[in-house]
Amino acid sequence: MLYYLFEYLERTYQLPGAGLFQFITFRAALAVILSLFIAAVYGKKIINYLRRKQMGETIRDLGLEGQSEKAGTPTMGGIIIILATVVPVLLFARLENIYVILLLITTLWMGTIGFIDDYLKKFKNDKAGLAGRYKVVGQVGLGIIVGATMFFHPDITVKREKVNPVNSTESITQNSPREFYDSEKTLLTTIPFVKENEFNYERLIAWAGPDYTKYAWIIFIPIVIFIITAVSNGANLTDGIDGLAAGSSAIIALTLAIFAWVSGNVIFSDYLNIMYLPNTGELTIFITAFVGALIGFLWYNAYPAQVFMGDTGSLTIGGIIAVIAIAIRKEWLIPILCGIFLMENLSVVLQVSWFKYTKKKFGEGRRIFRMSPLHHHYQIKGFHESKIVTRFWIVGIFLAILTIVTLKIR
Repeated sequence: MLYYLFEYLERTYQLPGAGLFQFITFRAALAVILSLFIAAVYGKKIINYLRRKQMGETIRDLGLEGQSEKAGTPTMGGIIIILATVVPVLLFARLENIYVILLLITTLWMGTIGFIDDYLKKFKNDKAGLAGRYKVVGQVGLGIIVGATMFFHPDITVKREKVNPVNSTESITQNSPREFYDSEKTLLTTIPFVKENEFNYERLIAWAGPDYTKYAWIIFIPIVIFIITAVSNGANLTDGIDGLAAGSSAIIALTLAIFAWVSGNVIFSDYLNIMYLPNTGELTIFITAFVGALIGFLWYNAYPAQVFMGDTGSLTIGGIIAVIAIAIRKEWLIPILCGIFLMENLSVVLQVSWFKYTKKKFGEGRRIFRMSPLHHHYQIKGFHESKIVTRFWIVGIFLAILTIVTLKIR
């Protein structure tokens, strides 16, 4: 909203300094500062409110060191992350931007699903919370919204260089007027570490006939649903020890902010030889607000945690990361960038699958890990959770650097 106010003041009264709000980097800086302030200052008030309402976490006895000490710690702290993200976005972002709208819908949609789950656990004394099938229905619903918007919305395009009409042998440079760039409605995405690093999902349905591009949504939307479901569940599983999910997600989100900014910048996208995606630069404001919210929340969630994010936070975090990656056409980088989430997810899948297989074959279930998700395996081995979290963050930073390197290494 402040963006529109200062735009009006500059246009009408030529107010000195008002033009700064036209710069994405300036608004992104304001967004991260405000989100940090909201999470750090008002976060304490929210934690005290949750404590007064007796919204303490019920801890299952898994035999882990220090586990009993966490009982009664306020949960549903994801409200802090949501509030600290949404408020700066409403103030500093261009709210007509379709990507910003998608991310706001994602935040509120996944936050509501997580809130219902936490609410049922605490207020209704239902230990199971929201049934898994209803969570999946919610994730599928969001996937349909995101996938359909990406496919059908006219403002979601890729810009391509046009041939110079004066000299057809030369391409227009990035300094040329923007009207010399073609807008192309396409399902192109990025494949890492490949020279020709673009792939079009439309190819998957080429067998449908000459008008196959009209029906590409049939394959694209299920892919979007799978990505959102997988990443949100991965974030949910990662939220098992103090600071792990929040810190890992901040590293991931900061990396995505870099990709969103260069993809939405006509000069840098040309220099890096990546797709120029109009309007995605505005996502930088949302992502920096999100990063600030995560770091501010981490102030209270670091060991020993004063608050847990609950499903309100973890499902929201995963949904936001997945939708950002899809929006900037970097979803194939998720297995690298979100490697922590992937390891946590795989550890559970492998553990359960192997246990069922060996029980059926040998009559006794066997385990690959001492406990899953993976972070509990290291706890059982005797590592302090602070050490586990720090080392997972280091791995996350390495994966983030590797992801950024894909901009040039092909």
